[in-house]
Amino acid sequence: MAVGKLYIGKKVRDLRLTTHATQAQFAERLGISISYLNQIENNQRPVSAAVLLSLAGKFKIDLSDLSGGEGDRLLSALSEALSDPLFAAYTVNLQELKLVVHNAPGIAHALIAAHQGFRHNSEQLASIDDTLGRASSIAENTPYEEVRDFFHFVDNYVHEIDMVAEELAQEIGIGEQDAYTSLSKYLENTFGVRISRSNEDDDLMRSFDKDTRILTLNPYLPPATRDFQIALQIAQLSAGQLVDRVAGNAAFRTKEAYEICRIGLHNYFAGALLLPYRQFMETARQLRHDLDLLAVRFGASLEQVCHRLSTLQRPGQKGIPIFFARIDRAGNITKRHSAAKLQFARFGAACPLWNAHQAFEAPGRIIRQLAQTPDGVRYLCLATQITKGGRGFHSSRQHYALALGCQISYADQFVYADDLDLGNRTAFDPIGISCRICERTHCASRAVPPIKSQLVVDHNSRSPLPYKIRSITE
Repeated sequence: MAVGKLYIGKKVRDLRLTTHATQAQFAERLGISISYLNQIENNQRPVSAAVLLSLAGKFKIDLSDLSGGEGDRLLSALSEALSDPLFAAYTVNLQELKLVVHNAPGIAHALIAAHQGFRHNSEQLASIDDTLGRASSIAENTPYEEVRDFFHFVDNYVHEIDMVAEELAQEIGIGEQDAYTSLSKYLENTFGVRISRSNEDDDLMRSFDKDTRILTLNPYLPPATRDFQIALQIAQLSAGQLVDRVAGNAAFRTKEAYEICRIGLHNYFAGALLLPYRQFMETARQLRHDLDLLAVRFGASLEQVCHRLSTLQRPGQKGIPIFFARIDRAGNITKRHSAAKLQFARFGAACPLWNAHQAFEAPGRIIRQLAQTPDGVRYLCLATQITKGGRGFHSSRQHYALALGCQISYADQFVYADDLDLGNRTAFDPIGISCRICERTHCASRAVPPIKSQLVVDHNSRSPLPYKIRSITE
């Protein structure tokens, strides 16, 4: 039997201990010296074919139980775990891995389990707790995720840029006359940039030629989108250095993340210019956050209004703590921010019980929902569908659901709560953040089991879910 070199010290030692034999007694039964047995148990020497046959014959064990298959699998799993960027500061060699696997497989298994738990907890903490999420962000993020986290951890409010944009809005006269007129005049008078409309029917929304100083816009843009693109051009020309400094101070790991952040900050400036902070916040309070009226009042889109409401986090002048998300038909959250206690999952789709999904069934309507998360916090949730693109019959259209809401203690400041029974706890739908981190054990809409749980499978009974969930704390 060709077995190659086998280092099975722990198995030999465990076998000796189960027979309650000393090294001298065990060595005598195998017909080898005590020193040789000691070397085998400490993986200093491999076992010989004669020793293997003696083990099989005298202790009635199967030689396959002593093969290296389990060790090879453990070695591969341990190697994979240690390749995580978490261990980037430590480079392990194959010999060290083999020593751990052969001499202390229990420690190897524990390390693999700890690594798996770290990965799961990283997802959970990053999804539900912005403070602890910082500590769990050791694993490498994509440039897009890095920028997303940057805006998340500044509460989606960039003070320097917001203040400059608000001052410029007052100078231009935003809110006093048609935004297009104010923006186009400022762009031409200050920067010598003229606006032209393209004759080409394509997906290009805007194009700026630095040499001719011409900003070309697609003639089929909705007014709100057209004005935003002009405001974006003003942001690039008037606040370029400020944006570069803010993005530079973020200390991104890659050039890609830095450039993506610059795009986000220019967009932020444009939104803050069109919807000046104090003017917008005061109007929102007067109109009791009526989204349609706010959109008409500022000549903005519903998405621009919802997004701006989520950024009202100026120190000393904060608006209502609001959560905001944009969701596609597949349930992917493509935009997210929450100034409320509710935090969106960074991984996986949104809870299927959330009213945001119903928005696709009722285009043009604002759907209301009273909801309660597993932590007992109750919310007023609003959702509506929007359509983007669609410039002509053959153009593609993108459909999204906008989700907006606040904790129930602020609901009286929203016109949408006027006829709802806020004091009736049975009127609140139980929702979660994401199936992976939701602890509700009796949810028939669950897609996957929660991370922090044990599954109980009963083959003799069947509920909507093929398993029962038991918390590991039980």
